[in-house]
Formats: sequence, C-alpha cells, structure tokens
Amino acid sequence: MPKISAGILLYRKVATGYEVLLVHPGGPFWAKKDNGSWSIPKGEVTEGEELELAAKREFAEEVGSAAPEGVYTTLSPVKYGNKIVHAFALESDFDLKNFKSNTFELEWPPKSGNKQQAPENDKAAWVSLGKAKQKLVKGQVSLIEQLFDMLSVGDDDDTTELADSPQTTLF
Repeated sequence: MPKISAGILLYRKVATGYEVLLVHPGGPFWAKKDNGSWSIPKGEVTEGEELELAAKREFAEEVGSAAPEGVYTTLSPVKYGNKIVHAFALESDFDLKNFKSNTFELEWPPKSGNKQQAPENDKAAWVSLGKAKQKLVKGQVSLIEQLFDMLSVGDDDDTTELADSPQTTLF
C-alpha cells in the first residue's frame, strides 16, 4: 500500500515571473545534492487526517511557521515510488526569515552507532518555475506543470536563478 503525503506549493508573482517555495532535505546524505533533490514542504498523513490539514501541519513542521491563510487550490495527486503526494497551491509572499525546520535523529555514518540530530530541511528558497523543474525530485515535477497550466504561463516565462532570490534561507 502506498504511503500518503500532503504538502503545500506556495507561489508568488515577481518581476521576472513566478516563483515557488521549495525545501532542501537536511542531513549528511543530502548535503551535496542539489538538482533533483528539493521538494515542496510535505509529509506523511496520519490515518483519518484531512489532507489539507495534514499539508498545513507538515508545512509548519518543515518551515517553522504556520501555513499562510487563504483559499488553497487542490492539485492532482502525483505518484512516485511507493508514495502518493496530495498538494495544495496558494499564492503567498511568505517570508522565509524565520525558517527553521524540525529535526530528526539518524545514525551517521551508517552502522557506526553514532547518533546525531539533523534538520529535516536545511534550506528553503523561492525558486523560479523553470528552475523548480530542475531542483525538484522527479516525482514532484508534474506539480509545477500543473501550476504552469493553472497560471497560464510557459516554461520559459521566468529565468530567476536560485541565488537571485532575496529570501533564500540556509538553515
């Protein structure tokens, strides 16, 4: 049975087009990975939990602030691996200055017996729609394509680089 996750795809209009809020997984395994490793803020849904409420809870855990208020648009779920992700889109100029992800414990190096804490996400950034397709794990790229369709924009409508965003936050 697939795992069910829910997340929020925030987007905002900027001078160069649209940007989306993405998070980068923390921990030593992901430390040097970039393209194909970012995600929307999301996580597993507990049994009986409403999907949108789960997405908002996960956003708060992964970003460190409550999810913005507003009317969310339900995107079509995406399936990859043994996971189905339900995503909700909202236009918001969310401020990343207080970004702080929750942490988890892991054994590193593997089988060493050494336990350490790592942030679930070590970075959060506003990324152009075009760059988001490169940064996201492949299974979530169709969420950006759904957003393209929803906003009626093309793939090349924006070219903002990740580092150009004034609200890129490193944990």
